[in-house]
Amino acid sequence: MPESFPSGRALNGVCVLVTRPRDQAENLARLIEQEGGEAVRFPVIEIAEPEDDRALPAIIDRLDEFTTAIFVSPNAVDRAMDLIRARRGAWPPGLRVACLGRGSARALKNFGIENAIVPRDRFDSEALLELPELRQVAGNRIVIFRGAGGRELLGDTLTERGAQIEYAECYRRLRPRADVTSLVRRGERGEIHIVSVTSVDGLRNLFHMLGPAGQPWLLRTPLVTVSRRIAEVCRELGFKTKARIAAPASDESILDAIKTWRAAQKSL
Repeated sequence: MPESFPSGRALNGVCVLVTRPRDQAENLARLIEQEGGEAVRFPVIEIAEPEDDRALPAIIDRLDEFTTAIFVSPNAVDRAMDLIRARRGAWPPGLRVACLGRGSARALKNFGIENAIVPRDRFDSEALLELPELRQVAGNRIVIFRGAGGRELLGDTLTERGAQIEYAECYRRLRPRADVTSLVRRGERGEIHIVSVTSVDGLRNLFHMLGPAGQPWLLRTPLVTVSRRIAEVCRELGFKTKARIAAPASDESILDAIKTWRAAQKSL
């Protein structure tokens, strides 16, 4: 039978690798630590300014031309909305807003936008495209706020439905330079019990950052993620166990998935 733990100690003795970007990791790390676990912070994505610092302001200056604005991530919200406030003072009235997930919706609320269109269950481009608000878009002008080099599915599908699409690149995702020696040693000793990854780019970065020395233990280690797409990439990379998917995509759901995994283990 799985072990049982008192409230607040469900992760006692569990070491979780937290791979969120540095400025987004603390909430999840704190939740893990409140349950008695150890959160090893190892950012696998660095958020940087876009290479072209003129393109985003140019789009923001003509936001009134668009019917709908879509934000693909909290980073896109924060970076775009800060600039919108600086250049325009307020969000254009009548401009409809959509986003991929609850994290982005919460970020939008911080800027006073509370009526965003957001999927209820899955939080990805496919789920957003299934919503009725984005099915009949012929003739609409839609701006997609995203990171450089993001997925094309959203824009391509909306174009096929007759919308005119423009991309507003708010940031770049970089692979950090980091000394992985200590992490690889801990992984080899079995001291990293489960890994949390919240994006495909982050998963691939982690895999490449660890290199041949760290990849064998990584592929043996349980992993919790937030989408089926990331889980599919886990299979492609050769993970030995099926990735657990936290739904909805939130820190609290990731914590619950880790606790559920721990409750099923006889020992670490």
